[in-house]
Amino acid sequence: MKRFLILFLFTFQGLLAQVQFEARVSKNTLGLNERLRIDFIMNVDGDNFEQPNFDGFKIVAGPSQQISQSWVNGRSSFQKIYSYILQPDRKGNATIRQAAIEFNGQVYKTSPIKIVVTNAVAQERDPNDRPQGQGSETLNLVAEISKTNPYVNEPITVVYKLYFNNIGVTGFKELAKPKYNDFWNQNIDIKQLAIEEGSFQGQRCYFVILKKTILYPQKSGKLTIEPLSLDIGVQLPTNRRDMFGQMIITDDNKVVSAGAKTINVRPLPETGKPEGFSGAVGKFNFVVTPSKTSVKSGEGLDLIVSANGTGNMKLFTLPKPVVPNALEMYDPVHDEKVTTSLAGMSGRISDKYTIVPQYKGKYIIKPMQFSYFDLSTGSYKTITSQEIAIDVLDGPMQAEANSTASAAKNVISKTDQFKYIKSRTTLVSIEKDDFYGSDLYYALLFAPFIILPIIIIAKKKKEAIDGDVAGNRIKMNNKLAKKYLSEAKKQLNNKEAFYIALEKAMHNFLKAKLHIETSEMSKDNIRELLLSRKANPESVQSFINLTENCEFARYAPASSASIQQDFDKAVLIISELEKQIV
Repeated sequence: MKRFLILFLFTFQGLLAQVQFEARVSKNTLGLNERLRIDFIMNVDGDNFEQPNFDGFKIVAGPSQQISQSWVNGRSSFQKIYSYILQPDRKGNATIRQAAIEFNGQVYKTSPIKIVVTNAVAQERDPNDRPQGQGSETLNLVAEISKTNPYVNEPITVVYKLYFNNIGVTGFKELAKPKYNDFWNQNIDIKQLAIEEGSFQGQRCYFVILKKTILYPQKSGKLTIEPLSLDIGVQLPTNRRDMFGQMIITDDNKVVSAGAKTINVRPLPETGKPEGFSGAVGKFNFVVTPSKTSVKSGEGLDLIVSANGTGNMKLFTLPKPVVPNALEMYDPVHDEKVTTSLAGMSGRISDKYTIVPQYKGKYIIKPMQFSYFDLSTGSYKTITSQEIAIDVLDGPMQAEANSTASAAKNVISKTDQFKYIKSRTTLVSIEKDDFYGSDLYYALLFAPFIILPIIIIAKKKKEAIDGDVAGNRIKMNNKLAKKYLSEAKKQLNNKEAFYIALEKAMHNFLKAKLHIETSEMSKDNIRELLLSRKANPESVQSFINLTENCEFARYAPASSASIQQDFDKAVLIISELEKQIV
C-alpha cells in the first residue's frame, strides 16, 4: 500500500509541476577556433526531442544524454539533458534556433540563442584536452612577416606556415581568409605543397608553406592584418594499442589561427620631397625616347615615357610631357610588363604618346623629371631626361598660318554677322505627360478585352465555314466556273483552248448548281436534274447542245465569228439557268 501511495504522489506532483525546457550555452561570444557547449535541459521526461538546425556550426560531439532524479524532503526532482559540442565555421552573428519536445500531448520549444563569432583567439593548450598519448603533439599556424615597420609603398611579405609534430594532417579548409585593409596585395602561387623540416619554439618539427602574399601598405599608421583560420583534419596517437601491438590512431578536427598582426607603417619623409613626386618607392631608371626626330607635316611620331626597375611599379604615375602648341599630342597608351614575387614587383611600365606636327620648323620637348624614394639610402632621387628636338621638314610656317587664319577670321560680311542668332524662339515644356493615366495607357489596358471576343467570334465563324463541306465544294465550283469562263474569253483567238475552257466552265457550273460529281454528268442525268429543278426545257436543250458543240468544235474548223457566237450563247444560257434553277 505504501508503494502505491508513493507512486501516486510522484504522478500527482508530475502533473502539477510546471514544464520547463530551456537551452544554455557555455558562452555567447567565442573565437573562430573555440568550441561551444550547448545543453537542452528539461524538468520532465519529454519525448520526440528535435534538435535545432545548427546553421553556422559543425557538431563536434553529441548529442549525449544525461538523466537525474532525486527525492529530497518529500519533494522529487527530475532533469534530462541533451548536450552538444559545436565548432563555428564562419565569423559573424549566428543564431541557434529552437529545439522541441512533446509532453502530455503538448509541444514545448526553447528560445533562440544569439552567438557572436569573432576572429580566432590565442589559446593555451589544456593538458586535459589532449588524447591519452605522448602529450608532445604540435599543430600551429604561423604568419611570418618580413618587416613590421615598413615605409608607405615598401613591400613586405607574409608567409603562412603550418607546423606539426607527432600528428597526422589529412586535409584543411579555410574558415576565415585574411583581410589586408589599406594594403595593395597579391598572392604568390604555390605549385605544390611540400613538407620541410624546421623548428618551432625550439622544438624540432615539420612544416608546410600554405600561402605567400606580397603587401604594399597604402597609408601610414598602425594597420591590422586579420588572421587566417583553418579547420584541419588530424590523426592523433593514443596510449591504446590493437591486438597486434600497433598504436591506435583517432581522427579529429582542429581549428588553428595565425592570429591578427599589426604593422606600424612609417610615412615617407617630407624633408627633401620633390615637387613632382607621384609615390614611386624602390629603385628605377627613367627614359624618354622618340620614335624619330625628323618628320613631315601631318606625319606622326611616338614619344615613349618609361620607367623600369624594382618597386611599386603599378602604384604610381609617370610624368606627362609638355610639348609646343604646334605639336598635337594625343592621350597615351599605357603598357605594363611587371612580374610579382616575394621580392616585390619588378619590370617596366610605359606611356606611349602619339604626336602629330602641324607646321614646319624645329620644336623642343623640354626635359622631364621623375622622382622616387630610394629605400636603400632612405632619400629621394630625381632622374632628368634629355632635351628632345623635333625637326618638321615641310608644311606651312606657323607665322604664315596664324596671319592667314587671323585675316580670314577678321573679315566678316555684314550679311553673315548675325546669321547664327535665331530670330524666333521655340520653347518646349520640359514636363512630359506620364504614361500612366494617358489615352494610350487605357487603350492598351482595355484592348485585350475588345480584341479577344473578336478573335473568338472570327475563329468560330471560320470553324463553321470549314465544317460546311458541301457549301465549300459549291463555292469552289462556282469559282472554277467563273475562272474557266474568263479563261475562255481570253482564248477567243485560240480555238482549241477556247472550247476546252468553255466546256470546263459549263461542267463546273453544273457541279455547283446540281451538287453532282463528274462521274454523274451524263446527258440524260443532266436533263433530268435540270428539269426537276424547274429549269426551262428550251434552256436545258440549248445547254446540252452547246456542250455537244464544244466537243465537236475542238476538232472541226471554225471561224472567229462562230467562236464569239458560242461564247455569247454560253453566257446567255448560264445566266438563264442561274435564274431558273431553284
